[in-house]
Amino acid sequence: MRIAIYQNLPSGGAKRTVYEWVKRLSARHSIDVYSLSSADHLFCDLRPWVNRYQIYDFSPRRLFRSPFGRLNALQRARDLSTLDSLHSLIGAEIDRSGCDLVLINPSLFTHVPPLAKYLKTPSVYYLHEPVGGAVPRTITRPYHDNSRPGSLRGKLDRIDPALRDYKQRLERMQLDNLHSTGLLLANSQYTQQQMRQTFGLQAEVCYLGVDSDFFSPLQGVERQDYVLSVGELTPRKGFDFLILSLGLIDAARRPALHLASNYEDAQEKAYLQQLASRWDVKLVLSGRLDNEQLRLEYNRAQLCLFAPLQEPFGLVPLEAMACGTPVIGVAEGGVSESIQDRYNGRLVTRTPAEFAGAVIELLQDSQRLAQYRRQARTSVLDSWRWEQAVERLEMYLTQSNLNERPYS
Repeated sequence: MRIAIYQNLPSGGAKRTVYEWVKRLSARHSIDVYSLSSADHLFCDLRPWVNRYQIYDFSPRRLFRSPFGRLNALQRARDLSTLDSLHSLIGAEIDRSGCDLVLINPSLFTHVPPLAKYLKTPSVYYLHEPVGGAVPRTITRPYHDNSRPGSLRGKLDRIDPALRDYKQRLERMQLDNLHSTGLLLANSQYTQQQMRQTFGLQAEVCYLGVDSDFFSPLQGVERQDYVLSVGELTPRKGFDFLILSLGLIDAARRPALHLASNYEDAQEKAYLQQLASRWDVKLVLSGRLDNEQLRLEYNRAQLCLFAPLQEPFGLVPLEAMACGTPVIGVAEGGVSESIQDRYNGRLVTRTPAEFAGAVIELLQDSQRLAQYRRQARTSVLDSWRWEQAVERLEMYLTQSNLNERPYS
């Protein structure tokens, strides 16, 4: 087949997913990629694997600072119009290319790009996470006091007609394109359920995977006295919860916490550093690690800790387990679909005391920890390799009824 792939993604798990798909699909199919200039094209670079790589120029309009911040909703609404027109051109070019189908991935600015409604070519949209208001994540920080619901800004947000218009236009754009897509694929049962409950849309679960040849136990690398968590340094990743949890462990037994991040929010970084100092948790921050450095971190850590808020799936647990590192995760979102409690790690509630107890329980039981390490690696080899994931994806892409648009 000749497959067109659309993506406008930053560095992170979704872009890594597209890279792994393209690398393997290109062995049997011809791949064309369509993207915007705003994407991160160097991270997990797709270009060595594709027949055509088309980039369209787009720069979001400048956003204003206080006291003119209310104008930003108008700027974003203008961006929506620009993006809609641009994707109309992209859709027409894809149709002219003779591709058999289009695999659509998220966009930085609209999540669901306004593309499917302009396509005559059969299309598949991959849900890397639920969209719209399916999963509200209200996260407050001291440095965000003016945006809380009871604050002046929160009250103005509720009555601002420009902001309301922008949000309504964005949601209409998202739903129009989801309904114009021939097939929706979800990264987890959790994402599938959220889309069904919120919009009545049926998506098929097509799990992701991990490169178990690369992410693997390294000979001669010794485990060190720290635990690891990986993800962008933003409030939704739950790193503050990890610091609070580790702070409850007796100082003599408390491990250091290493955070490896592909992106750092400056205010969140300062907040976490202050929190770690208050709770006497040794915090080591690493940014923009390459794959080799990240693999080494997984191999050196005693455990991987994973506590994002309502994470739809999460590649981090798979990468850690592939390296033989058990994961302790908060049992919400899609994490419970890869972590098996008391087999390859632990699943606990979002309670600092319970999470801390799970950490120290494993660190003090060397026999059980060694068992979990073996079983973590085995569980990945049995069920979570990219080869298996791409076979599932290919099965859906080769369906003959993709142009029926069942959601219309």
